[in-house]
Amino acid sequence: MVLALIAGRASGTPFHELVVQRVCEPAGMADTEFLRSDELPGRAALGYLTGDGPRTNVFHLPVRGSGDGGIYTTAADISALWTALFAGDIVSTDLVAEMVRPRSEVPSPTQSARYGLGIWLHPSDDRVELHGSDAGVSFQTIHDSDQRFTYTVLSNTTEARGRSSNNSTRSWPGDPGAVRPLRSVAAVEREVTGIAAR
Repeated sequence: MVLALIAGRASGTPFHELVVQRVCEPAGMADTEFLRSDELPGRAALGYLTGDGPRTNVFHLPVRGSGDGGIYTTAADISALWTALFAGDIVSTDLVAEMVRPRSEVPSPTQSARYGLGIWLHPSDDRVELHGSDAGVSFQTIHDSDQRFTYTVLSNTTEARGRSSNNSTRSWPGDPGAVRPLRSVAAVEREVTGIAAR
């Protein structure tokens, strides 16, 4: 949140517009934006809470996302994001190299990981990951630039990421014994894709 405020003030551009100008437009992400939850277009998925039956998350999240999350997107746009990032269309390739340079090791009893600058890194190869969740939404994407493959799970439930929500297990597609993404009956929009980079 604080970095979103700083970026907006330093650039003189509101954060939502800054993300569109600096990330979405250069990456060609036409279906990605900070939508208002009270003005969702018909093809946007509602987030669902579990526990007391199928209730939406409308009272659990801000009306419009910001620097801590809440952007609406598609799997195709996430694939475009990875392609544009590694091509140097969003930030320079030198900065991308710094982003994917391991900064810390994250030990785990099942499988460890590394962390770069804002990006999770596979423990032994060049695959990169972003993930997050909140009440009624979850997201995980893994990109392998060597294999030119992107794996993305978008879900409108908290629990439907490709690994457990408490991060006690970490599995990467292609690893022996990798956990397959959970499937949610309540999911309205969920896309799992393997898209070859152009």
